[in-house]
Amino acid sequence: MNSKHSNGHNFWQDKRVWVTGGGGFLGAFLVEGLKQRGAREVFAPRSREYDLREIGDVRRALRDLNPNLIIHAAARVGGIGANREHPAEFFYDNLMMGAQLMHEAYKSNVEKFVALGTVCAYPKFTPVPFHEDDLWNGYPEETNAPYGLAKKMLLVQSQTYREQYGFNAIYLLPVNLYGPRDNFDPASSHVIPALIRKCVEAKERGDDSIVVWGDGSPTREFLFVQDAAEGILLAAEKYNDPAPVNLGSAYEISIKDLVELIARLTGFEGKLVWDKTKPNGQPRRKLDTTRAKNEFGFVSQTPFEQGLRETIDWYVANHGAQRANGKLQMAIR
Repeated sequence: MNSKHSNGHNFWQDKRVWVTGGGGFLGAFLVEGLKQRGAREVFAPRSREYDLREIGDVRRALRDLNPNLIIHAAARVGGIGANREHPAEFFYDNLMMGAQLMHEAYKSNVEKFVALGTVCAYPKFTPVPFHEDDLWNGYPEETNAPYGLAKKMLLVQSQTYREQYGFNAIYLLPVNLYGPRDNFDPASSHVIPALIRKCVEAKERGDDSIVVWGDGSPTREFLFVQDAAEGILLAAEKYNDPAPVNLGSAYEISIKDLVELIARLTGFEGKLVWDKTKPNGQPRRKLDTTRAKNEFGFVSQTPFEQGLRETIDWYVANHGAQRANGKLQMAIR
């Protein structure tokens, strides 16, 4: 990750930074990026130390860590299967973590709060490419709506707290992330790690086919996790306005083409069988990334196939430790 941006090191040098979810997929790259930028005090406690759904734990964490800046990357996430099985938990956990943390951060005089939303907050039928001004023009895609709406409330909270209290909270909308160290658990993984695992294991077993959810027609945009961390840190340094900002790669690919590409890169030569009884998820996803470029100079750097190869290489090298029991669910989120 390139950390040499204007004033980046100076900005972070005297900051006490709390990254919630810092042990997670994105959070770990944020912590690494902060250290590269010269941040001396970075805190990434686990949920077992502070359960952000519990107001007492939130208050205790703020007392213990005394952060100047919070990057709220913690979230209860999963693919279509996990969202369908746990909609209430996805709504409650994400809403409570975000609302309580931002409120208590304001009360504790935290200087800046970086809230991470989700592309799932967009309406199901949003004009492509998705522009931030279209966020409120409809209801999200049903399978992800409880999660998407819970995270969307952070936008409302950040804007109202800025308006009434002068609290410096910003709201970023990352598109679907992927990369090394992603979650490959069959019960909760998203589409790219799910497909990689499915193809690698099918190849190892000598299977002549794999089954994929839906019909392959939806499109998705994916952002390499290190690029996402770079965009978030640039926004933390340079962006101080109420308007939400998309973070994406501006590269759109159909699920059908994605499956075929991953099969080719993993060396799986069997047949692809589409289970059309399973949901497709949102029809199209592609973000307008103009605002991020104009406001804080973020443009993703990793070509999609290169990022996929790095992710596959990591999984092949580590997947013995990633195995879990259960049926693999294709997660198109």
